[in-house]
Amino acid sequence: MDIETRAEQPYAAVRATVTLETFAKIAHRFPEVMQWLADRELPITGAPFFRYLRVSGDEFEVEAGIPTIAEVPGEGEVFTATLPAGQYAVAVHEGSPDGLAAVTDELLAHTVRFDRDGDRWGARLETYFTDPAVEPDSSKWTTEVAIRLAG
Repeated sequence: MDIETRAEQPYAAVRATVTLETFAKIAHRFPEVMQWLADRELPITGAPFFRYLRVSGDEFEVEAGIPTIAEVPGEGEVFTATLPAGQYAVAVHEGSPDGLAAVTDELLAHTVRFDRDGDRWGARLETYFTDPAVEPDSSKWTTEVAIRLAG
């Protein structure tokens, strides 16, 4: 685990409440967000990510987000927001997304205070650095798990 200090990061996103079985409902919406940004000539400034807002048992309130340069008025189901600045506990995972739960559990096991209130999280992220269209072998994918610390 590393601790990184991060600046605020504007992003565009869509949101859904999903389970592991219905996660594709949100995961397949990245192209919609990318098109929304392209239609407004807003540049993409980083890799796509999932932001977990609420984790309650098998149910997740999650955003599919794409970093951009500024918050602008949303339209339809696409909105803009800003990831908060602060210190983040960070771990990088090489391989299939099936291993992300274990990486997240390892981060959560550290004796640091996370930015959370019960099942709600200030900023709990999975950032996907590998495009499956370019690298179809999921054993070669790189994903970062980052969770904002309290304070």
